[in-house]
Amino acid sequence: MQEFTGKTVVVTGAAGNLGRATAVAFARRGARLALIDLDPDALQSAQNALPKGCESAIFATDLLDPAAVSTMIAGVMDRFGAIHVLANIAGGFAMGPAIHETTDAQWDSLMDLNLRTVFNCCRAAIPEIPEWSGGRIVNVSARAAVRGAGHMGPYCASKAAVITLTESLADELKHRGITVNCVLPGTLDTPQNRAAMPDADHDTWVPPDALAEVILFLASDAARCVTGAAVPVYGRS
Repeated sequence: MQEFTGKTVVVTGAAGNLGRATAVAFARRGARLALIDLDPDALQSAQNALPKGCESAIFATDLLDPAAVSTMIAGVMDRFGAIHVLANIAGGFAMGPAIHETTDAQWDSLMDLNLRTVFNCCRAAIPEIPEWSGGRIVNVSARAAVRGAGHMGPYCASKAAVITLTESLADELKHRGITVNCVLPGTLDTPQNRAAMPDADHDTWVPPDALAEVILFLASDAARCVTGAAVPVYGRS
């Protein structure tokens, strides 16, 4: 089913595991794609992995630079003429010391990666999403957002803030017909996580393409009455 035919989807973090899976899933359903990440070579690789016939463009962008994000959104508008879906996939994870030993740099790094990127992209993209056109924003939080864990304070706090930001955006945009939701994945089954946790039961983890399907649902017409939600996607992890 080509439910996203004629719609432009912006995917941040498009060169990462989840970003690639999300981009491919949207492409298979007819979307036009704007792929966003920092590394142009990795972006080119992600674009090359898209199904044949998918209309797409890549934009190497520092999502922590508001001016660069504004320039990127302007480029997407020039290329495609509209933005219908913003999938904020970019983010990062790191363990760390106890809170009382956490440095400003460690705190700021995860707040920037997981929260400021979402803020910058939403701020720049929202004015370009047409009202009552099926506009969708989907953010990525984490299971760690709803229950703090030791040595993960900055990560947990940044992902919890994504939920609150999602709820605030949903309330602001509901009268424009734009929905805003987020997903809360458990442990993703990625090569990096397998290398970090070789003895874990990887079969219980969440495959990126399964999480991508939830993101697509939240971006679809089927979820038109869902907004402000934080959807758990834990698998058996």
